[in-house]
This record gives sequence, C-alpha cells and structure tokens, in this order.
Amino acid sequence: MKMTVSMLSGAPRVSRSLGGILIDSGLLKPEDAERVLLVQKEHNLRFGDAAVRLGLLTEADIQYALSRQFAYAYLRKAPGEKRPVSEELVAAYEPFSSRVEELRAVRSQLMLRWFDKADQRQVLTVVGAERGEGRSHLAANLAVVFSQLGERTLLVDGDLRHPRQHEIFFLENKIGFSTVLSGRSREEAIVRIPDLAGLCVLPAGPVPPNPLELINRLNFDEFMIQAKSTFDVIIIDTPALSEGEDAAMIAVRTGAALAVARSAQTKVASFSDMVQGLMNAGVSVVGSVLNDIPRSKTKGKAE
Repeated sequence: MKMTVSMLSGAPRVSRSLGGILIDSGLLKPEDAERVLLVQKEHNLRFGDAAVRLGLLTEADIQYALSRQFAYAYLRKAPGEKRPVSEELVAAYEPFSSRVEELRAVRSQLMLRWFDKADQRQVLTVVGAERGEGRSHLAANLAVVFSQLGERTLLVDGDLRHPRQHEIFFLENKIGFSTVLSGRSREEAIVRIPDLAGLCVLPAGPVPPNPLELINRLNFDEFMIQAKSTFDVIIIDTPALSEGEDAAMIAVRTGAALAVARSAQTKVASFSDMVQGLMNAGVSVVGSVLNDIPRSKTKGKAE
C-alpha cells in the first residue's frame, strides 16, 4: 500500500497587508480603506484599530484578517453563508474562545507527553468506555488545533460502528477507513480539508459487518506505516469499548491512547477498567479528558 497524499510543507510567509486581506475578503470596500488610512495616520493608530473606530469593522473581522495574515486556519460565521464544516468544530470557528484555549492546553500536554516524529510517536487513539462521551467531538477539534500549529494532521474515523466524522466535516462516506482496510481503496479515500490548511480526514466509509476483523488485518499496519511517512500527527476516533473491542485493538496497534469521560455520565468503574486494561495490554495512556465538568472547574483538562 503506497500513499501519495501531497501536503504543504509549511505555512506561507506573512506578506499581505491587513487592508488587502480585508478588501479581498469583501469585509472592506477600497474607498473605505482610504478613510481608514487617513484616520490611522492622523491618530497614529494601527489599521485595524482605525477601522473599528470608524465603525467599518468589528473586532471579529480584525481577528479573522490577522489569522489569514499569519496563515492561521480560522473560519468565519458569516450570516447567510453556507458553512464548509459543522459548527461542532469550535476550534475552527471560535479559535480565540476559552473553550479552544482549553483544547490548546490539551494539545500542549500531548506534544510534551507523546508526539515526537523522530521517535515515530505520531499516532494517538481517542478512546472511551461508553457512547455519548464526546470522543468524536474531541478528536475532530484536536485535529484542527494540531493543524493550526502547522502540523500535517490526519484525522481517521476508526469508528466502524457509528461513524460521525463525515457528518462533522460534511464529507461523503462512500469510501474510507473500511474500504482501505478491505483493500478496496487507497489514498484516494483521504480528503484534504481546503478551508483548514494542513488537515486531512479519512472518513469511516461504509459500515462493515465485521469491523474487528478488518482492524486485525495486515492492511492496518501497512496503512499506518504509509500515513506516518506523510503526516506529523495522526488522530484516530474509535467506538466506545461498550460496543466491542475495536478501540482497544486500535490502541494496541498504535501504541497510545487518550481516554475520554463525561461528567455525570461515565461510570468510574467502567473508566478505570478501560484504562487498566489498556495499560495491561502495553498501551501508553498518555492522558485523560473529562468533558462537561462544573463551570467552576476547567473543562476538558488533560491529566
């Protein structure tokens, strides 16, 4: 199995002016840009501050333009415009929010504790004991924040029972992980996300009758070898362990897992048994994330 997905080697240099980006994006008219330049010069302001003072732009508009100037993937929620991906991707739509700051904190811990391409520690399996704990949401948003860091990132929907990533990224699901493992497709199943530079997604593909058997095939290892030669970070979404041993098998074959639980839902005994079972099988459980904890505490904190 040979993979030939081409990725950008790095972010472009900062060269375009803020005003040029705003005009090209349709947020600012050329004649209004002249007014902004006059106020900027008269009051010794930055371009964005002058535009906001004149009431021509909002702070959100400036943040969007700055993200484009510094090649930081960021999507705007423009009224009436069709969304390129689901609003579940808060890392793409609200990158400066406290929720996404928490995701970046998890990313930092994972970079410190696990990811290291030189040591071929590039793959992380997101696991949970029960359905509805937020694995798919977390995996998708982690993939976005890693791509925003400039890492060539692949998100794999390894949930061959109840897949969701194609819904989150608005993708077709005719081919994907299941067809790659069965040998019916190759790298053409991987989809580059054009609005989020550096991010690719491999949807689950058609739900097979034998997901665990597919995961145990040699094609899995061959795919991982090729993926690691192309991508810096590979995140795999998985089904709940209550659904079967798929997640445990994927974690064993990739070597590392991030455990997810949801406050007031996940049973402590189930979570503990899952983590202990993975560790007994030789999996590095590099951290855990607890979703929806009380507001007085930090949500989604890696421990």
